[in-house]
Amino acid sequence: MFGISPLVRTGLAIALMVLMPLSAGAQDAFKDFKQLDSTSKMPKLNAFIAPGTAPEGAKLRDVAMEAKLTTDGTAVEDGLSWYVFSPIAGPDGKLPLIASAKGGPAAFQLAPGDYFVNVSFGRAGVTKKLTVPADGEVDKQVMVLDAGGLLLNAVSGTDARIRPDQLSFSIYSSEVRDDGERGLVVADVSPNTVVRLNAGTYHIVSEYGNVNAVIRADIQVDAGKLTEATIQHRAAQITFKLVSEAGGEAIADTAWSILTAAGDSVGESVSAFPTMVLAEGEYSAVARNKDKIYQRDFKVVAGRNTDVEVLMKDQQPQQPASAARTVQQVPAGTPPPPGVQPPPETPLPSYEQLVPQSGDGASLD
Repeated sequence: MFGISPLVRTGLAIALMVLMPLSAGAQDAFKDFKQLDSTSKMPKLNAFIAPGTAPEGAKLRDVAMEAKLTTDGTAVEDGLSWYVFSPIAGPDGKLPLIASAKGGPAAFQLAPGDYFVNVSFGRAGVTKKLTVPADGEVDKQVMVLDAGGLLLNAVSGTDARIRPDQLSFSIYSSEVRDDGERGLVVADVSPNTVVRLNAGTYHIVSEYGNVNAVIRADIQVDAGKLTEATIQHRAAQITFKLVSEAGGEAIADTAWSILTAAGDSVGESVSAFPTMVLAEGEYSAVARNKDKIYQRDFKVVAGRNTDVEVLMKDQQPQQPASAARTVQQVPAGTPPPPGVQPPPETPLPSYEQLVPQSGDGASLD
């Protein structure tokens, strides 16, 4: 069961999950796939015991340890990392490492006293306090990881396969911090990779390509089970070509800009055959070649990979350097528009200005 959050553009994330039990003999479910942070199987090790950590003359006690995915599960035989720490911090403020081992069940020789024991299985882990008695029997320490596995994949549209090198997943905690962000658990997870996690809900971000095809989903990981989730992307792969005629050869040295219907740029490239993965929607392809600009609108349908040809006849109209001014004659007596001051009126000429100026004092009478 999982929730689905809105995707970056439009569409929905659909995750189809298969839960595989990991009870008796079920560790094989993890071995069927490439594993993240896995280790090759190693024998039981007292691989690292820090010198000087045991008091001189102290009687060391044998302490056996094993880990399970669930309380009623079987012991994990491979892929574990064990760490034993002193409970007293050192000068650097950190707990000193006493011993470590890798592989499956582990056995340590420890002096009587208190310790912290941590065991990790991929990204899952648990820590407990251990007290080693000076006398008497030392019980086997059983650590319950409460962990499961998550395997992610994705398709485009209904069922179109996506090349693994075009997919990437990031796993975040489901809780949102005070700053509005989520804690990153692991980034750049490849498809078909088992990630070992503590049981719980995780926020998954799936990226198809590197432009705007992003899907988000919340997925539940159950202890002792392998959860397989296939996310559905609403996107497609588009290849662009500038051609002189339909079906013609692509013209080199072309600069491309891909715009959304709102005019936002989502991708740029300088290539004869640029290929981009775009989320479902409407776009414009703008091609620039030899100071000329060509444009074509197109639509992306989820799961339908296609070519978009921009014809050289689809040239954008060139705007003149300066627009021509249009003068409209306004009839006399027309009042000016609101807010516009009328031009000052020219006064009529006086009588003296109309009388011819002559030297003999002739008059108009």
